Amino acid sequence: MNIRRGTKNDMKAVLDLIQELAIFEKEPDAVVVTVADLERDGFGENPLFYTFVAEVEGDSSDSEQAKQIVGMALYYYRYSTWKGRTIHLEDLIVKEKMRGSGLGLALYTKIIEQGKADNVRRIEWNVLDWNTPAIDFYKKSGAKILADWDVVQMDEQGINDFLTNL
Repeated sequence: MNIRRGTKNDMKAVLDLIQELAIFEKEPDAVVVTVADLERDGFGENPLFYTFVAEVEGDSSDSEQAKQIVGMALYYYRYSTWKGRTIHLEDLIVKEKMRGSGLGLALYTKIIEQGKADNVRRIEWNVLDWNTPAIDFYKKSGAKILADWDVVQMDEQGINDFLTNL
C-alpha cells in the first residue's frame, strides 16, 4: 500500500471512487462533476482542492496498470472567523473490497498530519447519521460529533429560485 499526493492523471480513478461513494450514500445519480472539472479545479494556478490517493499493486490479471488507486481523501482549506485557517475533509473513500485493510486509517492519518504540518486549528468533515461504523471510528480517534449543528445547503435549483424571487 502506498499513500501519496494525487495527480492530474489520477482524476479518472478519483471520479470512480466519488461515484462509488454516491452509491454507498444512496445518491447514485447525484454526481455531476466530471474528470475535466476535477483536473481544472484541482490542478490550476489556484487549486480548489487537494487529494491523497491510496494505491496497491494490481492483480496479476490486470494488464492495464501495475498499481490501482483504491482510496482517496479530498480536502480543501477554509477560514473560520473563530479559528483561522482550517481544513475541510470533503471525502475519504475506500473501495468496498478494500475496507478493513487499514487504507482508510492511513488516509485519515495523512489528513491529520497535513493539518498538523499546516498549523490549522481545526479539521472538519460531515458524516451521515446512519453511518455508525464511521461515527464510532471518528469518536474513537478523538473527533467530536457536533449534535447541535445541522448542515445547511442550497442546491443549484435553490440558488436560481432564490435569485429569481428577489
